[in-house]
Amino acid sequence: MAEPCVLGVDIGGTALKLGLFSLDGTLLAELQRPTPQPATPGSVCMELVEAIDTLDPQRTAERVGIGLPGPMDAAARVARVCINLPGWEEVPLAAWLEPRLKRRVTLANDGNCALVGEAWKGAARGCQDVVLLTLGTGVGGGVMLGGTLFTGHNGAAAEPGLITLDPDGPPCNSGNQGSLEQFASISGLGRLSAKAPALLAEAASRGDAEALAIWAEYGRLLGIGITSLVYVFTPQRVLVGGGLAGASPHFLPAVRQEVAQRVQAVSREGLRIEACALGNGAGRLGAARLALQRLR
Repeated sequence: MAEPCVLGVDIGGTALKLGLFSLDGTLLAELQRPTPQPATPGSVCMELVEAIDTLDPQRTAERVGIGLPGPMDAAARVARVCINLPGWEEVPLAAWLEPRLKRRVTLANDGNCALVGEAWKGAARGCQDVVLLTLGTGVGGGVMLGGTLFTGHNGAAAEPGLITLDPDGPPCNSGNQGSLEQFASISGLGRLSAKAPALLAEAASRGDAEALAIWAEYGRLLGIGITSLVYVFTPQRVLVGGGLAGASPHFLPAVRQEVAQRVQAVSREGLRIEACALGNGAGRLGAARLALQRLR
């Protein structure tokens, strides 16, 4: 008889990342598929069913955790809104998927999933108070206070990427204007440079002065946003993950400098600002962990 497993899925704007895990969090198999374009609920649902059946055809995993870029309802069954995916409003994804997969499904915000993964196996182990930002197509995130995810009274908190950085800045899909997401996402970086993020990171690694200056400015803007989050939550760790985190050696020094200048010492006592330890695998691991905790 096959060993019981759990499935973790991270739905992003460009890729669907799936992992099959043992109950202790060991990765047994993985699969990545491009996110269907346009990423409507129906097309993503169909792609997920096929991908999950491909990864685990024997159905060794009876539980599936899925991370999405937006808030869920309090029961973790409905995707309330995913502002950077078309048509994602009040989508009952768990109810759609369960009869097709013949497995139990729970949903979570992708930033919360990444945070749970880092708390289990990564850079947040042993920490009680953590803020995590995912830097990619959008800017998501999660907050852990006293060792527990902070999700607010209706499951919609926290969305750190949607705080205001510049009230007169570019419009955001959330309805806000000048949100942190507009400066710290891939498109936000694109306002500073026409180069693709990977090429910009390569240039910085070679010591290119222009690329280094662009990453420093990106870090300064991100640091201003993180300043507000530090004042509100006074965490032990601020972690950055997502697709842009691979360039963190080029922008985290500017982030740390900005926070040190703007945050009074008592509010940043013991604070460490670091990259996630698990890279892009944190979200699917955390989704699997939440499935184990919720779907007993």
